[in-house]
Amino acid sequence: MAGELLRRHLQDEGDYPKNLIVDLWGSATMRTAGEEFAMALYLLGVEPIWDPGSERVSGFDILPIAVLDRPRIDVTLRVSGLFRDIFPTLLSLFNQVVAALAEREDGVENNPYEAGDQGHRVFGPEPGSYGLGMNAALEDYSEDGRRAAGEAWLAASAWALDGAGAVKDRAGIDALVAKADSFVHLQDLPETDILLASDYAAHQGGFAAAKQVMGGKVRHYHLDNTDPSSPRARSLKEEIARVVRGRASNPRWINGMRRHGFRGAAEIAATLDHLASFAQLTGMVEGELLDLYHEATLGNEEVL
Repeated sequence: MAGELLRRHLQDEGDYPKNLIVDLWGSATMRTAGEEFAMALYLLGVEPIWDPGSERVSGFDILPIAVLDRPRIDVTLRVSGLFRDIFPTLLSLFNQVVAALAEREDGVENNPYEAGDQGHRVFGPEPGSYGLGMNAALEDYSEDGRRAAGEAWLAASAWALDGAGAVKDRAGIDALVAKADSFVHLQDLPETDILLASDYAAHQGGFAAAKQVMGGKVRHYHLDNTDPSSPRARSLKEEIARVVRGRASNPRWINGMRRHGFRGAAEIAATLDHLASFAQLTGMVEGELLDLYHEATLGNEEVL
């Protein structure tokens, strides 16, 4: 997964990402046994040490630059509330890795943590809090609505986590979002897609809105790991188009929903809601996709 993400960024930019934010969900981490977290470690140039007796991770080894054959990537984890609660040891491990890299002398061009004063690198919601709190902002298609969604993402990501506690650091997450050049969300479930639930628009679209609040440009990736043997890194714009053309406007899916009566109609309507949220928050939905979805649904007399 790390290799595929770096390949795509090199293809797009001709260089490695400098400041990457990885969006981690607890449910996905449970399903994949930590593949996404392992990817983040490898981007840092670190590999876990496995205890042969318990098969648990007991520490980590820092790979030399000569072995890594590329610079270390400056990675920030944005974790969900479920991840925060279930995997405190992983939060602690990541913080230990960042601290160790800050003490290592690889040259700043190869090790961004060596520059010093790096601050926190794991953020999430306040303990006891879950979700992003966007509420009505997801369906407010105005400039104020977009800004409110971005502010909600930042506010719900303002707590620095180390596995033992949390410290509010809004200035820290603001600064990291401002300088981020890449963001990635990973998807392991083959039976769903980013237009089937509002969480995708809230997390991925919410970050896009937060980036607009803080300023600057960012590469927004959706890493498809539904086939672990062949992960694919796509831009968010490509992923949205793929889902609209492959599923949302596909007569086979629409006819399947029709067989479920009002409940199927609700799924068709929800897909439009989520598509509209992505359009509003990211600006990555082409008008032709909205036209295509209209033609397949309200523009089709039988479906209507």
